[in-house]
Amino acid sequence: MNAAHPGPSTASRTIVHLVRHGEVHNPEGVLYGRLPGFTLSDVGQSQAKTVANALDNHDITYVVASPLQRAQETAAPIATAHQLDVHTDEGLLEAGNLFEGLRVAVGDGALTRPRHWSKLRDPFTPSWGEPYLQIAHRMLAAAHRARAAAEGHEAVCVSHQLPVWTLRRFVQGQPLWHDPRRRQCGLGSLTSLVFEGTEIVDVVYSEPAGASDPRMTGA
Repeated sequence: MNAAHPGPSTASRTIVHLVRHGEVHNPEGVLYGRLPGFTLSDVGQSQAKTVANALDNHDITYVVASPLQRAQETAAPIATAHQLDVHTDEGLLEAGNLFEGLRVAVGDGALTRPRHWSKLRDPFTPSWGEPYLQIAHRMLAAAHRARAAAEGHEAVCVSHQLPVWTLRRFVQGQPLWHDPRRRQCGLGSLTSLVFEGTEIVDVVYSEPAGASDPRMTGA
């Protein structure tokens, strides 16, 4: 599917932009998951404003975010620029994870410790957290709710790396199991679902806030 940014909306087309939140203030480097109290860093605030600027000339009529603070803070400048409220949808929530609150990161060796082995018995589902298929289904339902709310225009849904990446793989017919180091879902990135009616006809990816390392703990 295209790598270029989608053009302006037409009457028969609705675009739902799935935005990954900006960088989070996380000096301890924990996997914060659904834990409360994690806000955007100064860099994250700047990234949110950059995304808002990138969407300034778009036909945005609906903005919705995960209930987590980092997503709400990322959505705020986008909504303000279009004189809209930020709605909240639990379907956009971060994935559940049994490593929540621990200092673990992809590739740092922490997951090789014996105490974690029982959680890693089935990487294809996965066994350490919310099943990929469940994530895909709730994210797709949230995207359709946003599409319906902005029919014929454009909507913004602010969510999190794993849920956005899982939905993208799902709608493109790819296996949901994947190498986390290869996720294409940078901080402040847009994964834009292009609908004709209720059918997804294209998926477009862009990085208005620049590239970021998918392995970053605290991002």
